[in-house]
Amino acid sequence: MTRFQILNALLHFLFFFMGAGIGSFLNVVIYRLPRGMSVNQPRRSFCPSCKNQIPMWQNIPLVSWILLRGKCAKCGCSISPRYLGVELLTGLLFYGIFWKLGGDWAAIQEWGPAMFCLWLFTSLLVAGSFIDIEHYILPHEITMGGTVLGLISASIVPSLVGEQEHLRGFMISLASAALGLGGLWLVVELGKLAFGRKRHVFDSATAWSVTQPNDEEPPVVTLGEEKTSWADIFSRASDRMIITCPSLEANDKAYTNVTAELWMEKLKVRHADGNLDEFPMEGVTHLQGTTTNIVIPREAMGFGDVLLLMMIGSFTGWKSVLFTILAASVLGTVIAGLSRLIGRSEWGQKIPFGPYLAAGAIIWVFYGPEILNWYMDLMTPKLR
Repeated sequence: MTRFQILNALLHFLFFFMGAGIGSFLNVVIYRLPRGMSVNQPRRSFCPSCKNQIPMWQNIPLVSWILLRGKCAKCGCSISPRYLGVELLTGLLFYGIFWKLGGDWAAIQEWGPAMFCLWLFTSLLVAGSFIDIEHYILPHEITMGGTVLGLISASIVPSLVGEQEHLRGFMISLASAALGLGGLWLVVELGKLAFGRKRHVFDSATAWSVTQPNDEEPPVVTLGEEKTSWADIFSRASDRMIITCPSLEANDKAYTNVTAELWMEKLKVRHADGNLDEFPMEGVTHLQGTTTNIVIPREAMGFGDVLLLMMIGSFTGWKSVLFTILAASVLGTVIAGLSRLIGRSEWGQKIPFGPYLAAGAIIWVFYGPEILNWYMDLMTPKLR
């Protein structure tokens, strides 16, 4: 075997374990970023249970989790399999991109900058997806910061968006980001108009309340035995929850047979004769009552998904935006159908739309243009 062949063989292992190492860092981002913690301080990873900083020899990607059987070496508490999964997934994605672009030293010489940009892109998708699954948020550091990185990447490597000139690469990236932002935002708004309310009707008066057990977290809306975060109900100033109340207590006032309208920043109490009492929500310290009919605003997807698609467009172009929306919708439908088929419909309901968008974008990176060409050939009549 020649030195060149040995080098090529080593590259396959090198890039996989490089990806696993980046995955180890992404685990830090996934844990710390939504909790408002610095990803740099403390510099070492620590056990989520006992907070003991993990020494380097116990923090080897993939290997340490397996040898320690998914437990902390000091306190023995379980370490989530997510840590192993993120490292393995990122390693496979890094290796897959290397293989997709040629899989040898010559490919690095030709496609090195594109490879690095795609590694960066997939890393952002992995981190954003797992944060979204756990916390139902997509941080701006990933979506908006990622969009800036996408614009820079397309300027340096215009082939990412199907162009050859650097300036055109930047312009197409910017236009594709705008398409992702505007297109999915329109879907969200239309979905809000068509399906934006969920009505509950009760046979008898059911207790409800709004409390804030923790001053550092959003209020909690309790309806019967069900508790929902205020942030999961109200995503914009125009959202409102309409509650028909046989009885209502707001601060030191008591009402009977009124309608309460809860907005993000205000409470309106509408009397049967049309009179209206209005309170700023920040001044409401006590709010509870009973209801027979309640209308709750709901979202098909959050605005974070819109920003994520904007980032996807900035890295991979406008065709990717359209492909990703379609692929994510198909994947979501398939997962939901399979979940119902095996009697686990709650599994599909727990996955937000962001990871489906990320999966659709990754499919585009590996097979999107080929799938698009196959579809166009299938739909275009052959000339005779």
